[in-house]
Amino acid sequence: LIFHCGVTPSYLFHDRLYQQKEKKSSNSQDTHVDDGDENPERGNWTNKTEYILSMIGYAVGLGNIWRFPYVAYKNGGGAFLIPYFLMLVLCGIPLFFLENAIGQFCSQGPINMWRAVPILQGVGLSMVMVNALVSIYYNVIIAYSLYYMFASMQSPLPWSSCSNWADRKCSSTPKVYCNVSGVLMVNWTQENNTCPSSNKITVPMQSPSEQYWDRVALQRSSGLDETGPVVWYLALCLLLSSILVAAALIRGIKSSGKVVYFTATFPYVVILILLIRGVTLEGAGDGIEFYIGSQSNLTKLTEGQVWKDAATQTFFSLSIAWGGVSTLASYSNFHNNMFLDSVIVTVINDGTSVFAGFAIFSILGHMARIYGKPVGKVVKEGFGLAFIAYPDALAKLPISPLWSILFFFMLLTVGLDSQFAAIEVITTCLLDAFPKTLKSKRAIVTILMCVIVFLLGLPCVTRAGIYWVTLIDQFVASWVMLILALMEIIGFCYIYGVNRFIKDIEMMIGKRSFCFWLWWRACWFFLTPSIIVVILVWSLATFVPPTYGKVQYPAWGLALGWCMVAFILIWIPVTAVYKLIKAEGNLCKRLISLCSPSEDWHPYLDIHRGERYSKNTAAAEEAVSDDRTDDKKM
Repeated sequence: LIFHCGVTPSYLFHDRLYQQKEKKSSNSQDTHVDDGDENPERGNWTNKTEYILSMIGYAVGLGNIWRFPYVAYKNGGGAFLIPYFLMLVLCGIPLFFLENAIGQFCSQGPINMWRAVPILQGVGLSMVMVNALVSIYYNVIIAYSLYYMFASMQSPLPWSSCSNWADRKCSSTPKVYCNVSGVLMVNWTQENNTCPSSNKITVPMQSPSEQYWDRVALQRSSGLDETGPVVWYLALCLLLSSILVAAALIRGIKSSGKVVYFTATFPYVVILILLIRGVTLEGAGDGIEFYIGSQSNLTKLTEGQVWKDAATQTFFSLSIAWGGVSTLASYSNFHNNMFLDSVIVTVINDGTSVFAGFAIFSILGHMARIYGKPVGKVVKEGFGLAFIAYPDALAKLPISPLWSILFFFMLLTVGLDSQFAAIEVITTCLLDAFPKTLKSKRAIVTILMCVIVFLLGLPCVTRAGIYWVTLIDQFVASWVMLILALMEIIGFCYIYGVNRFIKDIEMMIGKRSFCFWLWWRACWFFLTPSIIVVILVWSLATFVPPTYGKVQYPAWGLALGWCMVAFILIWIPVTAVYKLIKAEGNLCKRLISLCSPSEDWHPYLDIHRGERYSKNTAAAEEAVSDDRTDDKKM
């Protein structure tokens, strides 16, 4: 049975020895505040449940709720699920498994994990920069959700009809005029004659929910050039969001691990409630049919854009190459089965996207039936779906405040989970870089980071704030992650060596069969990097400057967007050049030394290092020599 499962007796003996030593250490006089951790210095997850929920909460984000339904509809409905799940297998799971294994092996954040390939340590710095910028606009989205949740605590909902804040363009239905002898008339029925269709002029109007979003919630200006004052109630919601994040992370994973019991599970409860309510509404079938029913277009699979969108959505929803996965995994026990965890989390993530789509489109179908127009006319992407189309639909339901509060509370919890991981990446990197100085000051570091994120988010809650949020989203949270993911594969699979990396993984989960690793070698060596390169080149070749609705960005705004990209990626070459200058020997020797693992690359605890990473230099050199020989054979 042992050999059938692919686990060697030596691994079981080592695991049993580790458990005995762990038990002895937990009973020792020198106890730690987090008793029971195998790594008292950094800490571990209290139990496996908290770790899995944190991973699910990080992976399942706003992209699953407000981006996937629109992308699926645009790319053939149900037909889109074919490339979507195929990209999960070819890119999502392999990269998630890769990051999970790296973080768990070294028990370090996204900067120190590059001790395996020192010349690419700048990639870790770039990941931290991504999280720093993304946490700013994620904090603002949480603030939007808080504002709408509080605004929902009144009946009727304020955006259910045009009120004193609306202008003349506000209407639930478009206005139709009749051109009678050059004069536009609203009431053209005269002497039982109706207006000929050739003389009808339809004037598009803005729905109450759209005007409420622009004129009340955002107080949106005409463009990025017109900043305007800070919207005070959004600033207060931003402050509340920062306080919630700081309170949840005050003790690191020990406190956030308790919070995720609620924040990671509550969204599923709300989605289920909204789905049950949605399918009972008139017109719900039209929305679901529009989502993945008869509208499914299999011919779309012949278009390259569909496959590009499927891969991009997979990267976006799993938050790959942002450093969050490796950071959360760094707090796992060394012998945790991260392979099984990776499969579970990624499958749940994609399943959540499909599940949420049913809830979203069932209610949008009801709204389309009320307005008497096709479902496609009410489908929007991103902010349009979350804060315009869906609030409009909720306003049409009985007991609308209740459904609205539940929906925006769900957005709040989903956003908080992702924000937890983004802030944790930054604080973990700081604590790993200065363990002696900052170890006892985790609470101060966390609070300080939340204060900084709050202050940097203030420009995003001015009247031009939505333009800043969109700019960060389009330039930072898009194809930049493709570059970082590609650098991860190059670093750990091509430079560090996939055979050496596989041996590291087997130190944690035990031996696996040749056939098992054959698939992962194929993905890490060829399939996944090839797909990333194709998508990256395509994305850059077809790049279109971002807009917000019909509002164009000024030239300086687009330049600022590219500056953010440069600020993220510049750390890769700068760090590489700096390390080459500091290294000893000629250029060739410097490159070889910087492409080889540093002395600090090993499992965090001595008990887990075994012969391959023991303090015996001769044994370590022999292991490295064997690994390099295996890599050459590959």
